[in-house]
Amino acid sequence: MKLPFTIASLMVLIIACLGVGPASGQEKPKEGTKPLPLVAVQPVQVGPLARTLDLTGTATPTRQARLASPTEGPVQNCRIREGDQVKRGQRLVTIGRSGAAAAQVTAAAESVKEQEAELNRTKILVQSGAVPGSQLDSARAKYEAARALLAKARELAGDYSVEAPWDGVVSKVLVKDGDFVAPRTPLVEMYDPGSLVIRLAVPEAQAIEVFKGTPAAVQLDAYPGKTFAGKVSLVYPDLDTRMRTRTAEVKLDAPLALIPGMFARLKLTLQTQAEALTVPGDAVLVLPNGEKVTYVYKDGQVQRRVVQTGLEAEGKVQILAGLRPGEMVVTAGNEKLKDGMAVKVQGGAGK
Repeated sequence: MKLPFTIASLMVLIIACLGVGPASGQEKPKEGTKPLPLVAVQPVQVGPLARTLDLTGTATPTRQARLASPTEGPVQNCRIREGDQVKRGQRLVTIGRSGAAAAQVTAAAESVKEQEAELNRTKILVQSGAVPGSQLDSARAKYEAARALLAKARELAGDYSVEAPWDGVVSKVLVKDGDFVAPRTPLVEMYDPGSLVIRLAVPEAQAIEVFKGTPAAVQLDAYPGKTFAGKVSLVYPDLDTRMRTRTAEVKLDAPLALIPGMFARLKLTLQTQAEALTVPGDAVLVLPNGEKVTYVYKDGQVQRRVVQTGLEAEGKVQILAGLRPGEMVVTAGNEKLKDGMAVKVQGGAGK
């Protein structure tokens, strides 16, 4: 009977087993050692830093008029339409008064005649001693009041014209020819296109940081891809108690064709630093006691530094003290680091 394995085949198997293991020239990992923590680093940089506030607003005219009828009567000669450009003093609407006012003038004139007759009669009675002199003063006062009413009636007897108070654009025409209007009835609305601003609501948390002159970058859907410079021109003195916001207005630096109601996106610059020492926000750790630290990488090790911070914006933190320009700070993998710990940098950077 033939054996399944020969001595030669057994030797080949032993040699093959001995050959399993690290390739020639490779180092065996030392038993009991842990891999070095893997970190990412970036340099401390110097450059401009700005803290901004993104808001939305609406184009709104600050100079607008709602013209009303001073008296009652039918609307006549209404020849304006929405969008019309009008000049100061231009007649917009006429209120017919001739027919209705004639009766008032007649009645006022009759009243003057009656009071004049009463005044003459009182003079005779006072001269004869039949009535005291004080009644003459009363009669004279009634006569003068009747004359004043007659003068006013004659003034209003003609048709009344509603005129534009300044150059502007008609936004609404609320009546048409033939409408009979009462006193104080709104007739026409208009606005001054040169008074258009971007009105916005500032949240209460930033209400005291926005003031007259705050720079603003404005983008409008009507002008895609363009950004316009402007400044805050007015800040309202109080907060809206319902919305908890403070109204502000931004005026563009250069004239631009705006339409009331246009939607705008704004970026207000609240704080700026021209030469700020900055690190990425992830490089700064806040300890339970409120202390702020960062880890500086050098020669394969990290050193813990206590830092003082300032402005925070755009994912960066301003460093006021504790770091120098060009030093490498750990931005990832710094949660469990300790002072003096050896680390490995991702990709071999930071050497």
